[in-house]
Amino acid sequence: MNFVFFSPHFPGSSGEFAIRLHEEGATVLGIGDASYDSLPPRLQAALTEHYRVENMESEDETLRAVGFFTHKYGKIDRFESMNEYWLESDARMRTDFNIDGTKADFVDNLKQKSKMKAFFRQSGVDTVRFLKNPDHESAAAFVAENGFPVVVKPDLGSGASHTYKLSDQGELDYFLHTKPADTEFIMEEFIDGIILTYDGIIDHEGVVRFQASHRFEQSIMKVVSDDDHLRYFCLKNVDPDVERAGRSILEAFGIRERFFHIELFKSNKDGRLIALEVNMRPPGAWMTDAINYAYDVDVYSLWAKTVVHGGSGEPPEGHYYTGYASRKDRKHYRHGHEEILHAWGDAIVRYDEIEAVFSRASGNRAYQFRTDSLERVREIADYIQAEW
Repeated sequence: MNFVFFSPHFPGSSGEFAIRLHEEGATVLGIGDASYDSLPPRLQAALTEHYRVENMESEDETLRAVGFFTHKYGKIDRFESMNEYWLESDARMRTDFNIDGTKADFVDNLKQKSKMKAFFRQSGVDTVRFLKNPDHESAAAFVAENGFPVVVKPDLGSGASHTYKLSDQGELDYFLHTKPADTEFIMEEFIDGIILTYDGIIDHEGVVRFQASHRFEQSIMKVVSDDDHLRYFCLKNVDPDVERAGRSILEAFGIRERFFHIELFKSNKDGRLIALEVNMRPPGAWMTDAINYAYDVDVYSLWAKTVVHGGSGEPPEGHYYTGYASRKDRKHYRHGHEEILHAWGDAIVRYDEIEAVFSRASGNRAYQFRTDSLERVREIADYIQAEW
């Protein structure tokens, strides 16, 4: 298999996927804006060749790189990055070189939130009521039907950037007056609830080869807007309702041979699961490692085996609950690092700094820890994030 890996060096976890592909026998060909000499030694060893481009946004440069690889190594079997940001450019390369996978004519359904909702309805999973391109008149009608608060967010893209909760008419008027003219927004009803994810790996035939679920009891939108610290928990088991909803959504989208990350609200009011977003990539904020610690697996290797060999067997069971708790440099915390290690050292499996580009949502530095109960990982997160 000739596998072109776009941006194998960033984010950091991408290198692990590339290394496992090499270990499974794939010819891994990298394209990125970093020099070969600057890549970590393990990643250098995994790449058969690395083609440096000056600007990763340049389609012409990427076309030349893939053309060079095609001439030298033969037909390219896969073209992937593991980053949502490059979803559209990945699809264009697959289209231009007739490479297996999601093509350019379908990618908008995975990037535009308004188009996702049609597939959610097809899946039978409830979805958030929404309005596309709100103006004063249509927004007033939407609020009259659904009430305040409402949520506004860019229709295109992922993450919580430029996502706002509007609680009254004054905030709505201000948003409509100041919103960027070059960005299309959607307005959604506000759901009071937690986020549960359905994460995993699906093979070329549509069989789920691995599954996991994370629980977010914070609003990610509020974390970003308030520059707050983040916490989440990787669960030991996938709730059956979450699994049913997630698999229905995968079927509706026709997803094949990908890592997936599906976000669902669980309403505090009535317990309903409500589809929020689907992302065809590994989850961020160390969640791939959280999965590894909770399930005692190497999810990077599981993905590589699925891509190269097709995957086999039933999804493994979880053994632990894994927690993530970040800290922000601007905050004053009650317990220092050494205190945390003294109190919870047996449970802590990782402590590290966060790449700066992700720090607004994920924190400046973070701890990962695992125990045999959800209550205990909450207790550890409370201790780490306790403020003066």
